[in-house]
Amino acid sequence: MPGKSVKDFSLPSTGGGTFRLSAARGKRLVLYFYPKDSTPGCTTEAMQFRDLYPEFLKAHCEVCGVSRDSLKSHENFKAKLKLPFELLSDADEKACAQFGVIKMKNLYGRKVRGIERSTFVISDEGRLAREWRGVKVPSHAMEVLDFVKTL
Repeated sequence: MPGKSVKDFSLPSTGGGTFRLSAARGKRLVLYFYPKDSTPGCTTEAMQFRDLYPEFLKAHCEVCGVSRDSLKSHENFKAKLKLPFELLSDADEKACAQFGVIKMKNLYGRKVRGIERSTFVISDEGRLAREWRGVKVPSHAMEVLDFVKTL
């Protein structure tokens, strides 16, 4: 719900660190949740955020991708795509649960639990500014950037 304070959390991050939401205070933050490293839609989405990353930085906004993949998988995905931002590993689904992004999905005719592609913009005060759920990849990163520029 926009305007609501976002509870602090921490997750393992590429680059050997730990991401802590409270440490991001003072900057705007885009958290985009995606299903799986190196899949076609997730690759396209990551490349769009990568290509627009300098514009996000100009808008005083950091970007982080989140999925349930391991840090090793994230490191490989980040290196392959030359991503300038960190990927966060949520193997225990702590952040996924907090943001309510785990859904039952159809995969080749059977039901599976997975991440519903979703994006959240968190203000520099740590409040939810906007959310997108059930995201369609084409032009999504640009739509997020356009919103961030209005803050």
